[in-house]
Amino acid sequence: MGVFLPIPIPECLMRRHRFGRLAAGFAALYVAAAIVLAIVGLVTGDLVPLWRVVADPDGYLADEIEAWPWLLALLVPIAAVQAWAYREVLRGRLRGEPARYGREVRWLRVALYATVVYVLTWRLPIPYLWWTSVVADVIELVVIWLFFRVLRETTRRWTRVFMLATGTLSLVYDVVTTIAYQTGNFLFAGQNWTWALDALWSVWLASLLVAQARDPRWSGATVRAGVIAVLFSLLSSGSTSIVAFSGSDAVPWESLIPSLLGAVSVFSLVWWARSAHDLGTLQPPAPRTEPVRARARWWPLPAVAIVLPLVPAAVNLARGVPFWLGPKNVLGDAVREYTGAEATAYWFALDLLVGVGAPAVLILVAVRRRTRTLLRATTLSLFLLGGAGAVSAFAAERSTFFGELWLYPESLYVEPGATVPYEGAQLLSPGISPLWYALALTASGLILLLLYAARPAHRVRHHVLLAGLASAVALCLLPAADMARGPVTDCDVPEQWEIDMGEAEPRELTAEQKFVCSLRGDYGAQALHVFPDTTPDQAVLAYGRRLCGVHTRNDPRELARLKLDRAALTHPLAGICPSATAIVQAAKAEQDQEIAAMQADSQAMCDATPRHRPRIKPVQAIRMKEPQWTDYGVLQTYEGEGEEETEPDMDPGNGLVSSARGILAVMTHPDFDLCVTLETYTRRPPVETKGWDKVVEVGYDSPGGEIVLYDSLSGTELPNLALNGRKGHYRIRVHYAWFPWKGEARSGQRLLIMAYPGKGEREIVHRSVRPG
Repeated sequence: MGVFLPIPIPECLMRRHRFGRLAAGFAALYVAAAIVLAIVGLVTGDLVPLWRVVADPDGYLADEIEAWPWLLALLVPIAAVQAWAYREVLRGRLRGEPARYGREVRWLRVALYATVVYVLTWRLPIPYLWWTSVVADVIELVVIWLFFRVLRETTRRWTRVFMLATGTLSLVYDVVTTIAYQTGNFLFAGQNWTWALDALWSVWLASLLVAQARDPRWSGATVRAGVIAVLFSLLSSGSTSIVAFSGSDAVPWESLIPSLLGAVSVFSLVWWARSAHDLGTLQPPAPRTEPVRARARWWPLPAVAIVLPLVPAAVNLARGVPFWLGPKNVLGDAVREYTGAEATAYWFALDLLVGVGAPAVLILVAVRRRTRTLLRATTLSLFLLGGAGAVSAFAAERSTFFGELWLYPESLYVEPGATVPYEGAQLLSPGISPLWYALALTASGLILLLLYAARPAHRVRHHVLLAGLASAVALCLLPAADMARGPVTDCDVPEQWEIDMGEAEPRELTAEQKFVCSLRGDYGAQALHVFPDTTPDQAVLAYGRRLCGVHTRNDPRELARLKLDRAALTHPLAGICPSATAIVQAAKAEQDQEIAAMQADSQAMCDATPRHRPRIKPVQAIRMKEPQWTDYGVLQTYEGEGEEETEPDMDPGNGLVSSARGILAVMTHPDFDLCVTLETYTRRPPVETKGWDKVVEVGYDSPGGEIVLYDSLSGTELPNLALNGRKGHYRIRVHYAWFPWKGEARSGQRLLIMAYPGKGEREIVHRSVRPG
C-alpha cells in the first residue's frame, strides 16, 4: 500500500472569516458588473455608466467625458481594487473564539465600524447633508479618545498624549470650518497657516500606525494599509486647478486623473475596517526576532558615502542658497499645483533638508545600525532623490513656477536683467544645478548597495521592486484627489415677479455662494477663472481663498508672476476676502460721501429756487421738499383701466407735455435734478410766463381721478393733481425753466404744474424760449 504524505496547506487558505464567503461574493459581483458595463461601453461607446459606478457616483463629470480607450482600461482595474477593499470591509473578524480585550476595546470596534459606514456612504449617489460630516467628526473624536485609552499598556504616555492632542485639534478645526461655511462665514480667509491644522490628521494617523505596529493586537497588513492611506492623504488635492475646467463641452482628460486616483483611495477605508476586525480576533503571539545586521565595513568608503551629499550642500550654502531644487522645478510645480498646502509644506521641508545635507545624517544612522530594512530604505531613498534631482535639472525650462511664495525667501528670485528680488520668477544664478545633488546622492546609494547588499540568498528583490514601482507611480501620478464631496449651489435666484406671483419662494445667497455663482458658467467674472456649473462650492471657494492670499499679501512681484491685477481682483473677492472687503467698503464710503455731497448741493439748489406765489388761491399747492429725477426724462401718468388707448407722442413738437385720454406725459432732461411744485385749482388761474423758458397747456381726460405723474425706473412719484379725486376733463399747464446755480446757467430744472377742471383738447403754447 502506498504511503500518503500530508500536503501542507498555506495558513492564508486555512484562515476563515465570519462573513468571508458573503464578502467574496459581493466583491465578485461588483467586478462582474464593472466588466459588463465595460463591455457595454466598448460596444456602444458610452462609458458614463461605468464611470459613475467606479469613479464619479455624484455625476459631476458624467455628461462631459469622452470614450477614451485608455479610460476603459483603467476603470476595470480600479473596480478590482475597490472590490478588494469591499471584501476587506465586509468579511469581518476571523472565525473562532472572539478576542475579549475589555469594554473599551468593544466600544472602539463599534466606533470604527461606524466610521466605516460613514466612509461607505461617499460611494452612494445621495444628496449631500453637511451635518453628517459633523456627526462623523464627533464619532472620530470618540475613536481618538478610545485609542488613547486602549493603547495605554503598549504605548508610552507622552506618545498617547501627542496623538490625542493632534487628532483632537484636527477634528475640532474641521468641525469649526464646516459650521462656519454653512453659516455663511469663513474664519480663515487668506491665512497661510491653516495647512498646519490640516497636517495634524496625517501626523495623528502616522503616530497611531507606529503604536499599532508595536501592539500585538493588530496585524502587519493592517498597519501597511494605514501607511498607504497616509500617503494618499498627503497626495489628496487642495488645489482647484484640477477641477478648473474650461467650460467647454468636453472635459480635458488630465482633469479626470484626480477622480481616478480618488477612486483608488480606498486604503483608509480598509485600515478603519481591519483595525476593527483585528480587535475582535485573537492574534497569535509573534516571536520577537532581532533585526538582521550587515557586516561592518572599512570606514573610508562609508565615510565617502556620508560626505558626498554634503559637498553640493556646502557649495550652495556658501552661495546663500539652502535649497536642493528651489522653487523653479517641474516636480515642485506638480506638488504646488495639484496637491494641498500640507503636501506643499512637506515638499518645502524636503527641499530644505536635502539642500542643507540632511541625507548625510540618514546615511550615518544607516551605517551605524546596519539593519537590512534601514539600509534598503536608505538606499532606495537616495536613488529616488537622485532621480528627482535629474528630472528637475533636465526639465527646468518646463517649469511654470506657480508656487507658494510665502514658503521661499525673496532672495531666490530676480527680474531678467535686473537685481530686484524675484520679479519674473527666475532662480538666482549663484545656486548650483540640482544635477550635482543627483550625482552625489546616487553615488552614495551605489556605495551603500556595494558595501551592504545582502547575499543572493537573503535578497528580497520583489520587495525592492514593489517599493520602487510604488514610488515611481507616486511621483508620476502625483496629482491626486480624495473622495470628499460638497454642495453645489443653485445660482438661479427667483425673480421678484416670480415671488410675487407665488411661483417661487424667496431665497437669499450668502457671500460665499454669491462668489461661487460669480465664477460659474455664464455668471463667470471676467477677472477670474470660470468654473463649470457642476464644480463643488468648496473647490471654487478654495480657488478664491488662494487668490485672497495673493490679494492680502499685495506683492507686486507675485502679482506680476501670476499675471494678475489686484484692482481687478478686489470686487470679485470682496465677499470672501477681508482685504478686498476693506477696500470695497472704503470706496463705497467715499462714494457715499460724494453722493451725499451731491444730494446736499441739489437740495440747497432747490431750496434756493424762488417760491411760486399763486395769483389766485389754489385748492392745494405742494412744493416737493427733495429734488426729483427721472431715468429717461419722462414723467407719466396712466389711467387706461385696461382699455386700448393711443399712446401720447413723446415728442409732440412743444417738447414739454403731451396727453391722450388717461395718459399724460411731461418731458424733462434726464441728467439734471428737478425742483417741482404742483398746484390744483377749482378754476382757471392767470397765465404766468415771466421767468419760465416754456409754458404749455394741454387738455387731459382723467377716467379715474388719479393724475399721478411717476417714473417707474427711478422710483420718482409725484402727488395726485386731481381735484379731490374728481374724474373728467382737466386743463394741465406745465411751466419749465433751467435754474442757474453756482455760476452755471444749466445746473437744475424748475417745474411748475397746474391742474384745473376745464374742457377742450386744444394745445396752447404760452411761451417757448430756446436757451442760448
